Amino acid sequence: MKVRASLRSLKNKPGAKVVRRRGKTYVINRQNPRWKARQG
Repeated sequence: MKVRASLRSLKNKPGAKVVRRRGKTYVINRQNPRWKARQG
């Protein structure tokens, strides 16, 4: 999982889902798990 300042490029990928958990924003991608990322 990458920690990124901006998730905009990752949330536009196919299959991406933006999830908020415990005050942090995550991008989860089932199609390509390489694109998991966290912000905050």
